[in-house]
Amino acid sequence: MSLIKQLWLGIAAVTLLVFGGAFLVTTLAARQYLSEQLYVKNVDNANVLALSMSQMAKDPVTLDLQISAQFDGGHYRSIRLLDPSGNVLLTRTDEQPIDEVPTWFAAITPLTVKTGIAQVQDGWKQFGTLEVESQTRYARAELWRGTIRLAEWCAVAAVLTSLVATVLLRVLLRPLDRVVKQAEAIGARQFITTAEPATPEFRRVVRAMNALSDRVKQLILEESRRVEELRQKAQADPLTGLASRESFMSALSARLEPDQTTGAGYLAVLRVSTLAELNHRFGRTVADQCLVQLSERLGAFVAAHPGAQAGRLNGSDFAVLVPGETDVSAILSALGEAARQATITLAQLGSFPIGATAYLPGESPSQALARMDSALAASEASGQPEHREAPKSDDFQEPVDADGWRKLLDASLTPAKVLLGRYPVLTPGGTVLHFEAPVRLNLAGQWQPASRFVAWAGRLGKLQTLDALVLDAAFKQVAASGVALGVNLSPESMRDPAFTKLLADRLRTEPALAQSLWLEIPEHGAYHHLDAFRNFCHLLKPTGCRIGLEHVGPSIGRIGELHDVGLDYLKIDASIIRGIDTHPGNQAFLRGLCMVAHAIGLKAIAEGVMTAKERDALPELGIDALTGPAVVIE
Repeated sequence: MSLIKQLWLGIAAVTLLVFGGAFLVTTLAARQYLSEQLYVKNVDNANVLALSMSQMAKDPVTLDLQISAQFDGGHYRSIRLLDPSGNVLLTRTDEQPIDEVPTWFAAITPLTVKTGIAQVQDGWKQFGTLEVESQTRYARAELWRGTIRLAEWCAVAAVLTSLVATVLLRVLLRPLDRVVKQAEAIGARQFITTAEPATPEFRRVVRAMNALSDRVKQLILEESRRVEELRQKAQADPLTGLASRESFMSALSARLEPDQTTGAGYLAVLRVSTLAELNHRFGRTVADQCLVQLSERLGAFVAAHPGAQAGRLNGSDFAVLVPGETDVSAILSALGEAARQATITLAQLGSFPIGATAYLPGESPSQALARMDSALAASEASGQPEHREAPKSDDFQEPVDADGWRKLLDASLTPAKVLLGRYPVLTPGGTVLHFEAPVRLNLAGQWQPASRFVAWAGRLGKLQTLDALVLDAAFKQVAASGVALGVNLSPESMRDPAFTKLLADRLRTEPALAQSLWLEIPEHGAYHHLDAFRNFCHLLKPTGCRIGLEHVGPSIGRIGELHDVGLDYLKIDASIIRGIDTHPGNQAFLRGLCMVAHAIGLKAIAEGVMTAKERDALPELGIDALTGPAVVIE
């Protein structure tokens, strides 16, 4: 029962108590007063009538007329004349029922009025005794009307008091509402703080809740920093902080999976061919400083390209992986400029060979690396500051320019040409958590994965249209089969308030669909547009859908920044999962990552599980569910 209802019941109980007390005091006092007044009236009227009768003739007719005149002229219940022996000589009575007063009220408030008695004289001897009893019907009616007025006033006072108390209670409980919302937010994995109210009792509660949120937030931040340190130890080159060769190759392998939503992109390698000369002329310390400065430049380049990664393949080779990029000339120019600006010492020693090639999800890493090595060798052999690109090997005849892609996408972005895949996400026990639903698009008569077209769709501003078609297709699948689907949304759609509002409105009207929808945003998209992601979560979470991050790993140190959005799950990037059964460093990192996820109530899901050994090793590290080629429904 709500506090307001309890308040109303309490006021009603107090009102009844007050009414009962007032009834006992006022009604009984009034009854006593009326009884006394009626007795005085009985005595006075009896004396007056007896005196009058004593002075007149004592024949029965005259006496009867006198009594009748007195009875009819006043309000009497009875008038009786008795002889000295007590025998009734004359009597007049009124036995009409009490119409205005309920019987039960008359029973609980009896009016006991003494009879007025006077002696009638006939000269010097007693003629008889006169008994006069006034009518109590009117006194009872007035007593009843007074009680009704008292009840009405108590009822009005109770209602007014309840209304005023309700308003005051709502004002006083506003801080409590904020505490409730804060508690609900914590239950939904949103560790927020609220302003402390002025009411001392509530201030203590709010302060305790804020302290709890702060402790959880600090715990997340500390654990995130610790996990980031583990990631650096397991995956980073000790000198430069860039990804190690093993880590970079795992990332490349993950990006070449057929259904990667990051799409195609470019792989480029910059070679410090004069590293031996640098060591010889200036010493190892200076050489290391130069390499660190070059790495910082490459890190800045990566930060400017969401989803990109940089790594050190060996002592002199630095690789960059740029998913979703379509302009290789911009990449080559940026890498060359980064090398030239790194240090004067490096720039003085000559040019930096750079080779690049476009990679396509679905091909093997060896194919992409072979093309890149060919381009790098050609650049190095030229002896000039030339950057070489190896042509990609692909049987799909894609458009050669933006206009061609625009026409192709305009023709293909229709409901009939959108198809969703269905790959299971299973718990270690084999239970289906949901199905991943990567998009396929019919381009010029061929069904192509997202990697073929998502980069150009983003470049031409068509990702919102694509995402809307994907969601419509997902809703149809859910309505037809009832399965839960995981749908990838682009950061561009997430950032669009109109798109988010339309999606939220639809999910609110169709709660069954919302319960079966798992929305996934790339990790880099969430962190690069943190405010937009926060608004996206706060608008969509109340609809009942689940929201998670995919490709989690490179920015795990920032997970504490998402303490207040209410995420449901994290999908760990396939580059971390690759070879997890034989990589102790990645195992420690993944175990710590899962601990952070579980600490804030998130599920940890492994992406891109390729082998049975990887699949068997993951549950012991804290993974809650798995997906990938090695994960099938038995």
